[in-house]
Amino acid sequence: MEILLWLLPAALVTVVAMCWVGWVGRERPEPDREVLLRRLEKGLSSGTPVRYAAARPERDRSTGIAVRRSRGRGD
Repeated sequence: MEILLWLLPAALVTVVAMCWVGWVGRERPEPDREVLLRRLEKGLSSGTPVRYAAARPERDRSTGIAVRRSRGRGD
């Protein structure tokens, strides 16, 4: 019987996983469509511009030609 004790952790993990999947997969009440439509309308009608968290970096204009800096006097 002692040799089967190594199965205990795997069995416990399996039971916990089964309970978690059963809880996550439960049937939820359907949201009220009228409330969702009002929230959507409010969001679409707001006049605020879309802002992004980070500014887009300006890209260097590429000419397609690699140009080295000229070596002037003393450089």
